[in-house]
Amino acid sequence: MQTLSNPQTTPETTPAFDTTIHRRQTRPVPVGNVTIGGGHPVVVQSMINEDTLDVEGSVAGIRRLHEIGCEIVRVTVPSMAHGRALADIKARLQETYQPVPLVADVHHNGLKIALEVAKHVDKVRINPGLYVFEKPKPDRTEYTEAEFNEIGQKIRETLEPLVISLRDQGKAMRIGVNHGSLAERMLFTYGDTPEGMVESALEFIKICESLDYRNLIISLKASRVPVMLAAYRLMVKRMDDLGMDYPLHLGVTEAGDGEYGRIKSTAGIGTLLAEGIGDTIRVSLTEPPEKEIPVCYSILQSLGLRKTMVEYVACPSCGRTLFNLEEVLEKVRAATSHLTGLDIAVMGCIVNGPGEMADADYGYVGKQAGYIALYRGREEIKRVPEEKGVEELINLIKADGRWVDPE
Repeated sequence: MQTLSNPQTTPETTPAFDTTIHRRQTRPVPVGNVTIGGGHPVVVQSMINEDTLDVEGSVAGIRRLHEIGCEIVRVTVPSMAHGRALADIKARLQETYQPVPLVADVHHNGLKIALEVAKHVDKVRINPGLYVFEKPKPDRTEYTEAEFNEIGQKIRETLEPLVISLRDQGKAMRIGVNHGSLAERMLFTYGDTPEGMVESALEFIKICESLDYRNLIISLKASRVPVMLAAYRLMVKRMDDLGMDYPLHLGVTEAGDGEYGRIKSTAGIGTLLAEGIGDTIRVSLTEPPEKEIPVCYSILQSLGLRKTMVEYVACPSCGRTLFNLEEVLEKVRAATSHLTGLDIAVMGCIVNGPGEMADADYGYVGKQAGYIALYRGREEIKRVPEEKGVEELINLIKADGRWVDPE
């Protein structure tokens, strides 16, 4: 009988697996004092839900988001009055807080509104499916080439003044396609598909490029994760084929709330980020917008794209665990959560630690009943009574000069 043997492997022969996410190279697009793309860190965005006519309420909402790490804030402008209110909002932020990069959301035949808000914000978001609204015809069976081109020319005439305004001011535009609001002629031509979403975006991009304007960010959002993934992947392929390098804004629109909304957003956004796709993200929850920011940072932290908190490595607990793992993890977190940048492992037994925590800066391991083994990296430093475990962990971090007092 033939036997199979495993070849000996050495450090020299073991294949090296690259665990780094290699982000797609994109052009840098400035949005106020923040830059999207160009190798800059993935930017976190959200949107206030206050009425933009409520200047003080809007300023307060923008400030709340910005103070917890939201780097760009979007506001809605459904009318000219809302557009003019942005001037007051911007002024009040300057007087009472600091400048915050602002984006104005413009829909439904919004040229006049867009031209107004372009004076006051750092980026204007338009939806190609609604910017020049095509009233659907219930009895339509086809779009002729002449009809298609006629509307395309109308789009160009309507978009051109906004593009020139933003170009001359050095400001940005987001071409934000939504799966649920594709223009009728795109639906007739391509169907309700990722291809229709991509072609809709490309039509607007090409108009901008013809006017020598390239401060563009592109999004292709859908409420169904597989549609969203397919649209962004196809957009990247089409841009690569056309020599375009525009940064992408990722999001699963109308994700819902609670645990499922967070999982759904993570499934879409996290998958693309892991493929190197995406330069700015927004998690869209049916909750107060402040709830979105921790989810964004958790996604980025888990992929190693931003370091905004302590990374805790902890086993799930089992019959081998020698202490109350949940309780101890909470105590360790309470004492060290302000030490942004550290990786700390809390392991219940010798089976999971130290091997499973090899990449951690510090380890807290239950190796024998009543005692805790403290590690620096892979090296066991000392064993201490369980009741002194957290105190001694802090002392070890202090001895290494990596401790800072919490604010």
